Amino acid sequence: MKNKSFKISPGIIWVSSIFLGLLSSVPQIAERHFNPAEAAVNSAITGLFALFVWYYNIYTLRDNPVTNRPNRIFSYYRLLTSLLIGIGVMLALASIQQLILSHINFGPVVLMVEVRGILINLVFYMFIHLLYQNYKNQQVNIELERTKADNLGAQYELLKQQINPHFLFNSLNTLKAMVETHDKNSVDFILKLSNFYRFTLESRKLDLIHLSEELEIVEAYNFLLKARFEDGFTFTNTIGEKYFGSLIPPFTLQLLIENCIKHNVVSLEHPLHIQLYAEGDNLVIENQLQPKRNEESSLGVGLKNINLRYSHLLDKKIEIINDNKIFKIKLPVIHEHYHH
Repeated sequence: MKNKSFKISPGIIWVSSIFLGLLSSVPQIAERHFNPAEAAVNSAITGLFALFVWYYNIYTLRDNPVTNRPNRIFSYYRLLTSLLIGIGVMLALASIQQLILSHINFGPVVLMVEVRGILINLVFYMFIHLLYQNYKNQQVNIELERTKADNLGAQYELLKQQINPHFLFNSLNTLKAMVETHDKNSVDFILKLSNFYRFTLESRKLDLIHLSEELEIVEAYNFLLKARFEDGFTFTNTIGEKYFGSLIPPFTLQLLIENCIKHNVVSLEHPLHIQLYAEGDNLVIENQLQPKRNEESSLGVGLKNINLRYSHLLDKKIEIINDNKIFKIKLPVIHEHYHH
């Protein structure tokens, strides 16, 4: 849902302007020689000026891009501009008053209405900016709550994918087969499986981990896949050590590898090869496309999850490349000191 634009009720604007107009006539009403015509014209001029100040300040406030920055909402330049324009408008209204009431002394009247106009302009300017500041604060709070909700949703989706019941089921079946055949790698498989779920428990509350830690998760995960698919699955990692200190959302690479396994044929006849390498300021993971037959259309939850986390953490999006032969994902490198 889009944020509502800044508005002030027309009722407040008109009622306050009429009230100021009537208030400005109180001194004249209290005079011994009360002139209804002078009081009415004076009230009308003050009320019209109040309306002008209201709408001018609201218009310039909403259309000024500088006000989108919370620390730049109040502007002395805009205040001075508003005062100068207000003086000009009030001078024009005083001239109209002089035309209607030609018997009054123009000099003192101009001085009185100009002082009154400056006071009205100052009070309204400060009041409108106070309202606008409150409005911007509310919008920031709404956006923070929305971001928090999106982040919680992303973490929930991530947790569901990390503890994948199908993966656990397949891993236990593979372990069962290895034990039955007295495979010498059974103990290593158990250790890697326990390490993988230990990583899951330790990292699920973190927003970022070092790439070196993520690669440990990938190594444990790939060992389990290799035990399951044997030569039907190969993985090549050529990322240099200079990237190991960079950061990455936990289980990003594991989810991408799992995504490849989920949507492609993996067999001895059609081995699946996944490559992980660095390309400039991106980490790239790619595989050849060999989609499964009769596969249900993907909802893309995994990629959306990863993209959402990068958007929140780095204000960047992942790049997805699909030329019907190669499927490639580019992940922006997150530098610990540069990106804070």
